[in-house]
Amino acid sequence: MSAVYINLAYIAAALLFVFGLKMLGSPATARRGNLISSTGMLIAVVVTLASEQILSYEWIAAGVAIGALIGASASRLVKMTSMPEMVALFNGSGGVASLLVGWSALYGGEVSTFTGVVVMLSVLIGGVTASGSVIAWGKLSEILPSRALVLAGQRFCNGMILAAVIVAGVLFTMAPQPDSWVFFALLGLALLLGVMAVVPIGGADMPVVISLLNSYSGLAACAAGFAINNNILIVAGSLVGAAGIILTNIMCKAMNRSLANVLFSGFGAAKTATAVEGEVKPINVEDAYLILEAASSVTFVPGYGMAVAQAQHVVCELGDLLEHNGTDVSYAIHPVAGRMPGHMNVLLAEASVSYDQLVEMDDINPRMDNIDVAVVIGANDVVNPAARTDTASPIYGMPIIDVDRARTVFVLKRSMASGFSGVDNPLFFGENTRMLFGDAKESLSGIIGEFKA
Repeated sequence: MSAVYINLAYIAAALLFVFGLKMLGSPATARRGNLISSTGMLIAVVVTLASEQILSYEWIAAGVAIGALIGASASRLVKMTSMPEMVALFNGSGGVASLLVGWSALYGGEVSTFTGVVVMLSVLIGGVTASGSVIAWGKLSEILPSRALVLAGQRFCNGMILAAVIVAGVLFTMAPQPDSWVFFALLGLALLLGVMAVVPIGGADMPVVISLLNSYSGLAACAAGFAINNNILIVAGSLVGAAGIILTNIMCKAMNRSLANVLFSGFGAAKTATAVEGEVKPINVEDAYLILEAASSVTFVPGYGMAVAQAQHVVCELGDLLEHNGTDVSYAIHPVAGRMPGHMNVLLAEASVSYDQLVEMDDINPRMDNIDVAVVIGANDVVNPAARTDTASPIYGMPIIDVDRARTVFVLKRSMASGFSGVDNPLFFGENTRMLFGDAKESLSGIIGEFKA
């Protein structure tokens, strides 16, 4: 292929990346944006393989078919509750791919100092991303403890590992060889650093970690692009890296964390929240119906429990019934509700909830005093008043949805168990709170039945 046609194809792919990424900013256009970006990546991959004469068209077609089969199977078989784990594994896969691409650049003959530097960066960032993503996947899937695991001398150990990485990186760039002990030392240290960076981070902070690792995977790809002198890989990696950093910053603000603390694992320190005691006021489906039927305004606050119960469709149905009853219905979305950025938006979009009814935390809180009923569906940490009042709590300072200020609060939970952060919630004992115990989907279906009776 002519260099002119290759570069034109790369420019077209880059434009598709940019337009697709822009469209991902709105739930209304997100699916189309994903398709456009995927098309751009398909063009980039096929053109790269064909231009380098790496494979015949038959092998390219076979690879596309196999990849499409795996992707389609994952999209159909992976449950929405497991989406955060899958995203973590995708981030790790991107890190491994960039690491291997950078490594392969060392086998092309004499390696310049610049190539040695970018290979070192692709191996380092890719290794940290790969192992860190595996730990994040373990925490999200609860194969590993979700709480922060802080070891004695944690920061000192991390500092020593980082210093060893710098030394190994300098030695490697001075004499970049693919099979030298320095290279394997750098690789091992990168993998170890990824583990040590994510282990001390607690479950409540996982949305921040996911977006940060996503940024790391992009930066690793960008470095790999420089290593093999591939423009489209540089562009794609830069876009992912920049978008990930922006999203990480948004998540940090939503969690009231500093980006510096995230980067240096400073926000995983364990704290012991004040124990909460009080009297719980349970409610049944019939009484909940009577209160909702008389309400002028109702706000649903979804959390990870809604995903577990797969209750998004019945939430939408109940919202429609309330609207037909003359009730003003809204859905309050916390930026880090669930276990990945945008988790609740995806679930509610799947249930065809109107985008206009989704209200962000900063917009719903000023209206909360005038809300008749706030229905909390499987959310915990993002509505926990301890974040405002308990300085000993691990989530102290985190902005929350102030449902405790609503006139009445329904909390739908299976039990009194704490949330992902392991912190007790005083909301459950509030004077205006009523606990509707049981499976959220079954409870909401029961209320729907009362409306239709």
